[in-house]
Amino acid sequence: MGVDTWTVTQAKAKLNEIIEKARSFGPQTITLNGRAAAMVVAAEESEKKSKGNLAEFFASSPLRGSGLKIVRFRGGVRRTGL
Repeated sequence: MGVDTWTVTQAKAKLNEIIEKARSFGPQTITLNGRAAAMVVAAEESEKKSKGNLAEFFASSPLRGSGLKIVRFRGGVRRTGL
């Protein structure tokens, strides 16, 4: 398996290689000042993850069943304790 983390300088010089590695091996992270800043993901993988509907999203949420309550108030929504 290949490198999965690249600096911005490396990414500029090796974009084609990064795209190919994303397609073959999975997401490739690009760092800026030593911190993750962006990720290159194969289009097919991105499309798979973006399909679905809002109900499926909430059904698969790790917060489902956590007891988290959402309270509406004038001006928006705020989170309350568990």
